[in-house]
Amino acid sequence: LPILGADVAGTVEAVGPNVKQFQPGDAVFGDLCEGGWCGLAEYVCARETALTLKPAGMTFEQAAATPQAGVLALQGLRDKRPVQPGQKVLINGAGGGVGTFAVQMAKSFGAEVTGVDSLAKLATLRSLGADHVIDYTQEDYTQTDRQYDLIVDVVARRSISDYKRALTPQGTFVVIGGSIATILQTATLGTWYSKPEGQQMSLLMHRPNKDLASIIALFESGQVVPVIDKCYPLPEAAEAIRYLGAGHAKGKVVITVERALSP
Repeated sequence: LPILGADVAGTVEAVGPNVKQFQPGDAVFGDLCEGGWCGLAEYVCARETALTLKPAGMTFEQAAATPQAGVLALQGLRDKRPVQPGQKVLINGAGGGVGTFAVQMAKSFGAEVTGVDSLAKLATLRSLGADHVIDYTQEDYTQTDRQYDLIVDVVARRSISDYKRALTPQGTFVVIGGSIATILQTATLGTWYSKPEGQQMSLLMHRPNKDLASIIALFESGQVVPVIDKCYPLPEAAEAIRYLGAGHAKGKVVITVERALSP
């Protein structure tokens, strides 16, 4: 599962003797979760493969908000069956970090996008281009007559049969996160419920940092902008995590280092 605080952005202080891609002074960003590491510190040690050069037009806060959520969103929309223009895409948990990226990306691919989240986040979803929004406290999207070509669920808590009902005959369901029960059910039974030319039920296998170049291109073209709810200084990291855990964040929560200490 994703590690809290694994996303980092900053300036390279020093490099190892075999590092070829970076040099001291480079502005970089990336996701440290593949090594099981966290970035809640003034300095971090990272593998060369975990980092990418930060675009000049992207702030360090935006860069820190991007790697894990952006990559999960892109892979969720693309890896099982790539989104096609005109398709109907539903994103559950659309107001969070992954969801706000997914809404923008799906729109950039030409999809008709429905975002599902709490009432407080629906205005944000509309501002990101969502064609339709659903307050999950008032409506269960799996219990209506509407069907979708792709459902990306960041907070999956329903049975596979519920999701199948909400898909078109050739629709795809992708779990990015959610309850242990739904994740295990999808991982163990998803293949059995899937048909080569029919519905596909799958659990996303996250590949950290593999698509940052594509996300940079979307950012530089203006099609995707990281949504940041709040920034907290490093000493308030615990409060930031509490706020995130309460489910109120619209987009990402970023922890900043106000003053670097001597390494």
